[in-house]
Amino acid sequence: MPRRIPCTAPVRLRTPGRFPGFLKTASVCALIAGLLTPFSVGTARTASAAELTAVNDHCGAQCSDILPPGQNGNATLAQILLNQAFGAQPAHAEDQLGPYANLAKGYPALTDQTINTFFNDASFGVPADQVASTVKPAGRGDVTIVRDKKTGVPHITGTTRYGTEFGAGYAAAEDRLWLMDVFRHVGRGQLTSFAGGAADNQGLEQQFWRNAPYTEADLQAQIDNAVAVNGARGQLALADANAYLAGVNAYIDASDSGRYFPGEYVLTGHKDSITNAGSIAHFKITDLVALGSVIGALFGSGGGGEVNNAISLLAAQQKYGVEQGTRVWESFRERNDPEAVLTVHDGKSFPYAAKPENPQGQALPDAGSVVEEPLVYDRTGAAAAPAAATASATAAATAFSSARRGMSNALVVSGDHTASGHPVAVFGPQTGYFAPQLLLLQELQGPGISARGASFAGLSMYVELGRGQDYSWSATTSGQDIIDTYAVELCQDDFHYLYRGACTAMEKIEQKNAWKPTTADNSPAGSYTMRVWRTKYGPVTHRATVGGKKVAYTTLRSSYFHEADSIIGFQMLNDPGYVTGPESFQSAAQHINYTFNWFYADSEHTAYYNSGDNPVRAAGVDAEFPAWAQPAYEWRGWNPATNTASYTPPSQHPNSVDQDYYISWNNKQAQDYTTAPWGDGSVHRGNLLETRVKKLVQAGGVTRASLVKAMADAALADLRAEDVLPDLLKVINSAPVTDTAAAAAAGKLQAWLTAGGKRTETTAGSKTYANADAVRILDAWWPLLVKAQFEPGLGAGLYTAFTADLPVDEPPSAAHGPTGAHAGSSFQYGWWSYVDKDLRAVLGEPVKGPLAQKYCGGGSLSACRDALLTSLKEAAGRTAAQVYPGDALCAAGNQWCADSIVQRTLGGIKHGNISWQNRPTYQQVVEFTSHR
Repeated sequence: MPRRIPCTAPVRLRTPGRFPGFLKTASVCALIAGLLTPFSVGTARTASAAELTAVNDHCGAQCSDILPPGQNGNATLAQILLNQAFGAQPAHAEDQLGPYANLAKGYPALTDQTINTFFNDASFGVPADQVASTVKPAGRGDVTIVRDKKTGVPHITGTTRYGTEFGAGYAAAEDRLWLMDVFRHVGRGQLTSFAGGAADNQGLEQQFWRNAPYTEADLQAQIDNAVAVNGARGQLALADANAYLAGVNAYIDASDSGRYFPGEYVLTGHKDSITNAGSIAHFKITDLVALGSVIGALFGSGGGGEVNNAISLLAAQQKYGVEQGTRVWESFRERNDPEAVLTVHDGKSFPYAAKPENPQGQALPDAGSVVEEPLVYDRTGAAAAPAAATASATAAATAFSSARRGMSNALVVSGDHTASGHPVAVFGPQTGYFAPQLLLLQELQGPGISARGASFAGLSMYVELGRGQDYSWSATTSGQDIIDTYAVELCQDDFHYLYRGACTAMEKIEQKNAWKPTTADNSPAGSYTMRVWRTKYGPVTHRATVGGKKVAYTTLRSSYFHEADSIIGFQMLNDPGYVTGPESFQSAAQHINYTFNWFYADSEHTAYYNSGDNPVRAAGVDAEFPAWAQPAYEWRGWNPATNTASYTPPSQHPNSVDQDYYISWNNKQAQDYTTAPWGDGSVHRGNLLETRVKKLVQAGGVTRASLVKAMADAALADLRAEDVLPDLLKVINSAPVTDTAAAAAAGKLQAWLTAGGKRTETTAGSKTYANADAVRILDAWWPLLVKAQFEPGLGAGLYTAFTADLPVDEPPSAAHGPTGAHAGSSFQYGWWSYVDKDLRAVLGEPVKGPLAQKYCGGGSLSACRDALLTSLKEAAGRTAAQVYPGDALCAAGNQWCADSIVQRTLGGIKHGNISWQNRPTYQQVVEFTSHR
């Protein structure tokens, strides 16, 4: 519970980064005195010593999980004031943050017996002496919500399916109501009107609404379609969703009348803390689709970037000529690099999105003609400020890139190589770090449902990642290409296009937003209109000319208008009557149209399946580039009225059962299976897992603890140091280093490499890295050395174009991806493979899948060495303040803080930052001992 705070004087509250001007002059004691009484009454629960009986739990107390910062993501106004003034935390708001953070220094001594020092016991049920509360929501007799003392996770047991889902909705709202409300508005492009006009809010709603600009009718049509095409399971999903919504809305009504609703509703002007005037809108079924569109776009929609690809191809051809320029481009693209780490490594091939021998239908833009389609119009007030323009530019760059920050990892080992003979898995999604967290934990037990795990808030009618009675499953983002760009030829004006010979009007979709200052967000008043032009081939993203003809480039995604469809797959994963082994697990995953890698483990088997609706493209169409919007180049079987098409059959998706081990960190899935993002080459962060797990498997006797250690060790590794720095030092040390500054820098880098190349504290809590100076040098050196190595040979224009396709670097301190800085996930995208291949070629070492030519020093080892030494000396001279310039959280020069993980505030509760780890946000450790 929150610490008791003596009230002796008014206190000026601290301003959280998310809420500028947040309660700057409030008198805490006066406000708290008026608020504590209704809060205490409103949240009182009926305590019970009753034990929730475990149902067919085959894990034998060997299932664990963790999800920081804590289960409780709701806070009353009184609790928010206490947190802002004194750092006091509501119960269970951050009790999982400490164990999660402590693994970074605690993993070397880990044993199977101490795993739950750093994780939660994820067994089904709650022992009688660990029951904190028992509630029958809304007085229903068919559902009970039991919360445990340690973490406050809800264990929901229903005697009817309706009651089970009602309880899931009630518990979700109890833990995440404000967050759920925020993200339904994000999905509808209405965040600024709801939560305020801060630049971050503007960027967030623009990024997601651009890709899914749906009307209310569109959202409802998705539901109707998902129900209609899925028979009895579709009807069941609809009933489950309605019961879930009833539970959510019951909590809204109870918390409103009891006055214990989240305090953010007061701070954003939706409720009055004195009179209770105002309202919290009930959730409706279309809100679930709006929420799903955000999650799908953020984590499960691979592809895009075709316009950027075309621009860089043209730049390569302009420099080298068409034939050689194409070879250069293809070598950097690494569509099917023979040195890439693979998830399915048994040699089986799964051809997809390969380069066609005779490309057809390409619609490459005329050089210099591409213009990004504006999204925002009629800016006023804060919407016209420079910060707003920057947020809009970042949102657009993220939306149009194929370098989508997928995140998540998995380590799964077959029972043939474990000490017990049972498979062991350590896996989970990296979904960023938020307060409250996007995910929530729950256990669901009811007719046809038996699972515990994590679900996205507002979509938790089923467990989405977790464990069943005798099996567990998880996912990583896969990134295969389900998004294509089409060039529609314009006619009449800029808002009509040729569709199968007829001049057809584009559909204008608009969202008008306006806001004014609130206590939570004192951004000046402002407004704007977001406008998207939709075609049969998807929303317009760019304008250009192709062969002198005016065109609009559109983006068509196979999951566009189909975000709701995946509910059936999740329903199946929660059904113990459906999932009985690896084959039925794979069948369930086949019903999920998001681009994910799915992993499975029970007491006897492991399995893998790559999901997503992979469209069958017309012969000769290259998925890398825009194609003409003509029937000959459309997806096969495409129906524009429903955006359905022919999809590759499940057997052509990478899949496997009982491979010796599986690893995934958003790397290449299998041989010949092309993913949309660039960078699947010789060095990928997946190598950090591959190296460690392969070593464990070769030694045999793998345990839960040893596999957690492998994950945790990789989580602290600097990929550049572990896999590329040896090449760099080999070139530098190919002759004596006579410059004292360069020699000293190289010596520090070598010492760090010898120590393991990790970014880790000297001791737990020191907030100082071991080998800190070497870390600083490499952070400063990497962008300098990449430029020195490649820009002279590529030329400034082509080098810049390639950096738009693949960012040069992604260290922990960088602000990257949809979650911004301090997000943990690092080293997903960068030029490490290019540097590695080029340096090995210059050194005369064998390289499979080399670049089209040698770049460093023009292929001369001595010239290459000179370029690296010059850039190294420059990097060594850069101060910590230059390398880590500081931000709202960290002072300039504070290296540890620059890397640190922050729970990005989406509400009123703040948490302290923790030391960097590159690991899943929600994570399971599982080893089942028996099977049904």
